[in-house]
Amino acid sequence: MGYFFNIYHGIATLLTGMKVTGKYFLNARKGAITQQYPDNRDTLKMFERFRGEVVMPHDENNEHSCTGCQKCELACPNGSIEIIWDRVIDPETGKKKKAIDQHIYHLGMCTQCGLCVDACPSDAIKWGQNFENSVYDRTKLTRILNKPGSKVRAGVEE
Repeated sequence: MGYFFNIYHGIATLLTGMKVTGKYFLNARKGAITQQYPDNRDTLKMFERFRGEVVMPHDENNEHSCTGCQKCELACPNGSIEIIWDRVIDPETGKKKKAIDQHIYHLGMCTQCGLCVDACPSDAIKWGQNFENSVYDRTKLTRILNKPGSKVRAGVEE
């Protein structure tokens, strides 16, 4: 009895899969599912939840929100983020203050897990929509996230 039930169950699941495939095949004429990538490069819009690469947004004054707390660096499971910083004297208070020299992101090591973005208390790093990262040299996958001459936005505290 179990033998015939297994045959019936196998045929039923096969027909279920063929029904889903057939529905997509018949409805493909109504709206294209596949996008023609190189041809539609100008109009291509990625989904909001797409994880392309980590970026650090800067405003028009070349200011960012990163305080150098290194929480993103500690949260990264494989060391894709590296923050090089130094202590400088703040001219207003005269006290030593942490200043970011370089916020380095190694895209070639990144697994797009999102732990660094979630760990950032000041929302200084976000997911970018860039997906064209094909290179012949892996050193080109290392990016400096903070722009030259950038500084921490006023009002952002550690």
